[in-house]
Formats: sequence, structure tokens, C-alpha cells
Amino acid sequence: MSAESHSQLPAVGGMPWLEELRTLLGNRVSVAAAVRDHHRTGVSHHAGAPPDAVVFPESTEEVSAVVRICARHRVPAIPFGTGTSAEDHVAAVRGGICIDLSGMNCILAVNTEDFDVVIQPGVTRKQLNEHLRDTGLFFPIDPGADASLGGMTATRASGTNAVRYGTMRDNVVSLQVVLPDGRIIRTARRARKSSAGYDLTRLYVGSEGTLGVVTEITLRVHPIPEAISAAVCSFTTVADAIDAVIQTIQAGIPVARIEFMDAVQMQACRAYSKLDHPAAPTLFYEFHGTPAGVEEQAVLASSIAAENGGGIFRWASSSEDRSRLWKARHDSYFAALALRPGASGWPTDVCVPLSRLAECVALTVADLKESGLVAPICAHAGDGNFHLILLIRMDDPDERAAAEALCDRLVRRAHAMDGTCTGEHGIGLGKLKHMIEEHGDAVSVMAAIKHALDPLEIMNPGKLVPDLG
Repeated sequence: MSAESHSQLPAVGGMPWLEELRTLLGNRVSVAAAVRDHHRTGVSHHAGAPPDAVVFPESTEEVSAVVRICARHRVPAIPFGTGTSAEDHVAAVRGGICIDLSGMNCILAVNTEDFDVVIQPGVTRKQLNEHLRDTGLFFPIDPGADASLGGMTATRASGTNAVRYGTMRDNVVSLQVVLPDGRIIRTARRARKSSAGYDLTRLYVGSEGTLGVVTEITLRVHPIPEAISAAVCSFTTVADAIDAVIQTIQAGIPVARIEFMDAVQMQACRAYSKLDHPAAPTLFYEFHGTPAGVEEQAVLASSIAAENGGGIFRWASSSEDRSRLWKARHDSYFAALALRPGASGWPTDVCVPLSRLAECVALTVADLKESGLVAPICAHAGDGNFHLILLIRMDDPDERAAAEALCDRLVRRAHAMDGTCTGEHGIGLGKLKHMIEEHGDAVSVMAAIKHALDPLEIMNPGKLVPDLG
């Protein structure tokens, strides 16, 4: 967006806050239809809703000033990162101001001896790892998309490395947050642990912009492993593959990644990414450590796979081969779309206890066959989290209704197994209706926290916490 396109915007009737924003940010305020439409939703099937204006702050102080204007005029404020969320987290359902944080993308400090970094929320995971490349450190949380780390914090993101390195919950040390009244707080210091007061950091990790705007993040980073090796192994059945995962975890093998793809997803990846692996239930492994440690892990994992009917381990030890392998995994969404040209992707996820994963996937496959829907399945198998990409013609109301019904059955199935409606996509608007079923009276506690911190209900309203009336 050019400076001219913003500076020539006319005043908008009924928006007394607009001139205050323009006085504060100048041409970094937009009410242009194309800009507002770009900020209406993430990468999902949801229609979203555009904000009344989009602002582009460059500092915590500017964010604070924007939020104070919102509070003064009781106008909703919706934080926005890179727009890669899947459950309509950024839809401006009550209008308001979208706060685009992409311009706040500075890496403020790298504390190599303490294994932490301090960044602004617009920094993306690829940008951070490129910056860290010569330090011998890396940030491991990898949800696939090159999401902003502010967005990943807000949605408590996870990804392929979570089985070894944890999720954002485990890797955020401290946050700077602008509260709904414009005050600026820091949730913790950089010490590795603390027993001083409520754990406000964990409160804001996963809060989806409903309690404030994250403007600075201190993250834990990790040493780059001395040796890395990846492998792919095909299985006859889903149950065999998941049994191999369970036994690998039970054996204490510290796999960095252990990903599952069903036969439909593998067929899609074969065609899209030019893989020559069989179109069968498949596990993707990655091992980190010393050369001797990686070799030991690999031998143990391959023997467990063989005991469960797994085929030959196909290795990828060079960085080029590993990158090609994991690029195919990350491109699984686009590979799935190619299975049905003209269809749109409807991604969803659930997470169940690891011991129930094979059963949940098998029942879901049977459900898909009965419904006639096409939906490749992939899973972060090491932590019981799996994803469907329903391929739907959005202009067909029958298909949309069938997809909605299947997603509801999937969540009920996960709940029956003591699982959750989402392992990493988050709630947003898309899964709001499942919160009471999952949390019961705890939802009223969440609502009380929301009201205490945001009594005017201006922070990303209508998301995460259901309206209890």
C-alpha cells in the first residue's frame, strides 16, 4: 500500500475516532475497501467480516494510543498478524479497528548465553530462524505457515516439532501486552522460572487477542542439533502406523518429529510434490542429537516400525533431502486442494489422548466414506493431534451442510475420548459453539476473566468465550 493511497482517504461519517487515528498515525490508517477486505479473515472457509478501518502501528506506544482511542469511543480492536489463522480469529464481527502488527517486526535482542530472544510480534518464524542461523540457535515451533510469532502466541500454536520441543505455551518466557484500557504491562521477567504471583504469561498465550494486544515477546530458543536425520516409512493400516508411534513414545525415543499422513493425503503429495513414496498410511520421522544418538534413535524406531508391519525406512540425511521431505509435508494443504480442482479447503483439527488416536482416525475415515466427502488426513501423531482438509464446493449448500455436520461429529467423537475440539487451530469464531460442551462451568470463569480485564468488550469481541447472556 502506497502512502498516497492512505493519505487521500476521505473522512467517514459516523466514525468520530477516525480523525484521531489519522492525527496519531497519518497515512498509516486506511479505510480503503481492498485493505479492509484483506483483513476480514484468515486462510479458512469462513466468510469473515471486514473492519471499519485498518491501522499500522510501529511501536508499543502507538498501539497503546490506538487502544485508548478505541476504549474512549467503545470501538472494537482486532489484532492482526499475517492472516494465517484457520478459525476466523480476525473477523470484525462488530466492526471496529484492525490493528495490523506486521510492521512491528524487529528482533530486539538475542541472548545467546540465556537461550532466549526478545522480538516484536510481527516477526515471522522464518525471519527469526534466518536471523539466528549464525548463532547456533533456532526456534523450533513450526506450524507450517510462515506465521507471525505474535499470532502464534495469540493462538498457542504448535506444529511438527511439538513432540520434542513443546508448543508456544512451553516456549514463551514473557510478554509485553497493551491492556484494553491502553495500559502497558510485562507479564514476567527473563528468569527461567518464577513463583511470583499469577502466571499472566500463560493467560495471554492462547487468548486470541481477547484480553489485550501482545507487542513484545521473549521466546526460548534451542541449540541447533549436531546431527539431524529424517526418514519415511509406509504401513499397511492406520492402526499399524499409530501403534508404531505409541510404542516409539513409550520407549522413550526422543523423536523431534513424528508425522502421519493417510493414504489419501499421500496420494495427493505424490502428485503435487512429486514424491515416489507409496500411497499408503505413512509416518515421517526426524531425529535430533549427536551423530551416535541420532543413529541409536533411528535404529530403535525402525525396529519398532518393522514390528508393526512397517516397510523399509527411507532416509533423508542431507539438508537438501530433508528440506524437500518436509516441504512436501508443509505443502500438504495445497496438495490436497489439487485432488479436487475448483474445490475450497475446509481445514479442521482435534486432539485426543495418544492411546485413542488410531481409533479416532479410523472412525473418522469411516465417517468420511459414509458421508461421501473427500478429506485427506494428516497428524502430529506424537501428541494425538490430527487435521482434516475437507474439499468442498462452497457454492453447494448441501456440501457445506454435510461438512458442517461431519465437523460437529468429529468434535463430539474427540470429546467422547476425553480430547479437545482443537489441538492448535484455536477457537476464534469457528469452534466457539463447542466451548461449553468441552469446558462446562469453566467457561463462566473465562467469561469473568474477560469481563474483568475488558469490561467494555472491545478486544476482538465475539471470539473464544461464548456469550453466556
